[in-house]
Parts: sequence; C-alpha cells; structure tokens
Amino acid sequence: MLPDEMRELRSISERLHGAFDDAGYGEVWTPTLEYEEVLERGDQRAAGAGFRMLDDHGRVLVLRFDMTIPIARMVAARFGESPVPIRLCYFAHSYRAVGKGQIQSREYLQAGVELIGQPGTEGEAEVVSLTLEALSRAGLARHRIGVGDGSLYRTLLEASGIPDEERMPLLETLSRRDMVGLEVGLKRLGVSGEILEMLLTLPTLRGGREILDRIDGPVDEAARNLRALHDRLDEKGVADRVIFDLGLVRDLGYYTGAVFEVYDPAVGYAIGGGGRYDSLLGRFGRDLPACGIALDLERVHAASAAEERLEPEGSAR
Repeated sequence: MLPDEMRELRSISERLHGAFDDAGYGEVWTPTLEYEEVLERGDQRAAGAGFRMLDDHGRVLVLRFDMTIPIARMVAARFGESPVPIRLCYFAHSYRAVGKGQIQSREYLQAGVELIGQPGTEGEAEVVSLTLEALSRAGLARHRIGVGDGSLYRTLLEASGIPDEERMPLLETLSRRDMVGLEVGLKRLGVSGEILEMLLTLPTLRGGREILDRIDGPVDEAARNLRALHDRLDEKGVADRVIFDLGLVRDLGYYTGAVFEVYDPAVGYAIGGGGRYDSLLGRFGRDLPACGIALDLERVHAASAAEERLEPEGSAR
C-alpha cells in the first residue's frame, strides 16, 4: 500500500471504527498465530485453510484464517462471567491459502463486529443495520447486504437421508453456485421427488420479502426466521437495502442460521460476509448464541474508489 492508498484506507478504517464505537462495540485484538488444535475445534476447514509452522516445542501453529474463531476462544477464556450481550469489534490481518489462478490476496485486512449472547432476529438485525450504517459513514452509497439461511440446506439434506460425510461436499458445491454439479451429486446419491426439487429451486430465489412466501415444508422454520428478520430490519428503516438470497451459503461450517454477504454493485465481488453461529462458543466452554460480519477493508476501499468513478462530477454522495 502506497502513501495515498494508505491515507484512504486509514480514513475508511477510522470511520468504520467510529460507527462501531458509537454502537457500543469495544475493540479487541487476538494473536496472529493460533494453535492448529484451537482452530480445528472451531472448524476443521478453518485450520486447513491457513499457513502452518512449528513452535519450539513442536506444536503446530497456524496463521489465523478469520477472527471469529479466535474471538470465540477469547470470550470463553476472558469473558466467562461477563453479562451478555457482549459487543466486540476488531481491525486485524488474516491469511488464506490461494489456489493457482485465483485473484485474491493471501493477506487481507478485516474489520468486523461480533454480537455475543443476543439470540434470534434482534441480534441479526442489529449486526446488519450497523454494517450498513458503518459503510455509509465510510463513504459508500450503493452497498447492499444479501441474506440467506445456513440451516436451509442442512435441513433438506438431513431430510433426504444423505449420509453426513456426503453433505459437506454438496454444500461446498452449492457455495460455488455450481447448480449442474449439485444436481449431478444429488441424483448420484438417489435424491428425488420434492426434496430434490426444493434443493434445486431454492438456490435460484433472490429478491425481496415476497420470495420467502415460496418456502415451505421441511424448511418452513427458516422461512419464518427470515420473515421475522425482515420485519426487524423494516423497523430500523434498512429493509430496502437487504436482498434475500436463498442460494447464499457461507463456506465455513459453523454458521447455524441467517448468513450475510455484503455487496456493492460498483465492484463484481463480495466485500464482506458473516452470519449467526450459535454452536461455536460452546466448543470453547461458554455456550452462547452469536452473530457477526467481517469486511475486507481493501475491497471496501476498492468499492469506494469504483463508486467515485461512477458518480457524475460534482454530484453529492
């Protein structure tokens, strides 16, 4: 990052931090290196996605892949008696392995919030509305948040009788929006009838609240939760900035409910994401519901620059 870029990135970070601070989210910091066994306790793939090294005792260390698992560990260890909800934010670098031909940075700067101990749609609506407000303060004007539900497809795959070990590859296929691969995989496993139709139809549904009326059967509970979330967001005056995307599946396995992806139409990629992860903290000793969102700050910076190029000269942001 050169000086001009760094000044712009610092300005975006400070504006985001101001929004988080005003909402009562205290900033925390965790080590860049985590023991592999800690990340594996949170999610097997999170440990495998980073870079490994050995400490002087031969224990395997991993560069953190995201901040959610380290914060879950920290809350269990350091906030054991704290009243809930606990509101935390962070600004930190994370690391990912990048496959050949992928246009991604191995090191990326994240900003995010974690709302811990607040169950249900009230917590989700707080996280979504805060993210929208923070990005507006940072200078974006076109951003939207896609909302899906991480339990939709797990429920359907369980109802289909597919063995546990076969489910994750199908979810990974779905997360890539590979509908042909999904159909081939489902038919190979003998899925048919209503369940097959739902598994192939639901991922194509994207739009406003009206698409939620097309969900029923085994996933009716997820539909009720998404409708309730819409009502909460409507009360906060931000429902028009939310897109329900039933094909949205996050690639980490700890999400249990609503999942989020942050977009800006000025760029062709997501600038952040997150969701509800009610079972994660219990793996570290304090069983609490939680949800959060992480933003890729370099992508936010790129979206801001792209928006400026799209704005007519002299127009108000």
